Amino acid sequence: MPSPAQPQPPIGVGIVGLSARRGWASHAHLPALRLLDGFEVRALSASSPESARQAAEKHGVARAYGSAAELAAADEVDLVVVTVKVPDHREIIRAALGAGKAVLSEWPLGTGPGEAEELASLAAARGLRTFTGLQARSAPLVRHLRDLIADGYVGEVLSTSVVASARGWGASVHEGGAYLLDRASGANMLTIPFGHTLDAVTAVLGDVEEISAVTATRRRTVSDDAGRIHRPDVADQLVLGGVLSSGAVASVHYRGGVSRGTNFLWEINGTDGDLVVTGDHGHLQMGEYTLAGARGADSALAPLTVPEHYFDPALAALRGTDAYNVGAAYAQIRRDVLDGTRVVPDFAHAARHHRVLNRIERAAR
Repeated sequence: MPSPAQPQPPIGVGIVGLSARRGWASHAHLPALRLLDGFEVRALSASSPESARQAAEKHGVARAYGSAAELAAADEVDLVVVTVKVPDHREIIRAALGAGKAVLSEWPLGTGPGEAEELASLAAARGLRTFTGLQARSAPLVRHLRDLIADGYVGEVLSTSVVASARGWGASVHEGGAYLLDRASGANMLTIPFGHTLDAVTAVLGDVEEISAVTATRRRTVSDDAGRIHRPDVADQLVLGGVLSSGAVASVHYRGGVSRGTNFLWEINGTDGDLVVTGDHGHLQMGEYTLAGARGADSALAPLTVPEHYFDPALAALRGTDAYNVGAAYAQIRRDVLDGTRVVPDFAHAARHHRVLNRIERAAR
């Protein structure tokens, strides 16, 4: 008789940037990790030893470190999760890879393709597993959409178009968000909402091969919550025209701010049918979106329900929240680690995506 499979030990997680006050780590990462089997949040680090201690007390995390390097060196940490601002990614990830640890980094991986390629090469040279937070492709709706296309729901894809509004790059910015208006930070409308959405589009329909683009900064001044005035040097208008690997024509228009009209519309048009995704903002990586479709000459668009098997029962409490897709990505990371698969985007994928965004910027110039 074969012996029963031994239970796998949990992955010990250390989160860099988990704060006692606010932030994406406490809003999305921690709720997801607390619901999933196979993970233990064992450590955190913050901007100082005192802020790390406060965060550990608030969130019930056993170990608090004053620096990311100390966290990465800790024996109890198997996976270093990097949730700080983009300009700080490189130093923290290099320390984690230097300590021989697997790394999950929020997207964007670096401030540009140079940093991303450096980190991907370092991870490959050390033979370490890496993961990138491009969680839009983990969304149940996006996975279902990919399968509908693969199964021929619309026939041959002729074209696809996206029109979206990107909150965060409108007339005002929240206090502490001014770095989103600084091109040097690597965190802007092109890299974040557009970058996440384009990754999902290519996951469903194939890579972008031919590129033309226009970018513009139409808002010359932006105010924050405290009334300070900032002068952005990042695009708040972006138009991409392209041809996908399948030959399908693609157009994407991202506008900074929120529209009184369309805030997210993604159409896929084929020889036999159409699919339409709608939502109230252009950050496809989070929140809820609706899907409709139609096939045949005389049929009208009708709502399509995402089948339940695309949802993880362990994450039921997070359905409809920004944290769900992060949790779905973590669940797949666990399967990737156990099975040796590579479904969640790694640093090499992130470097390729950075290069595509750089091609778009160069085409616009």
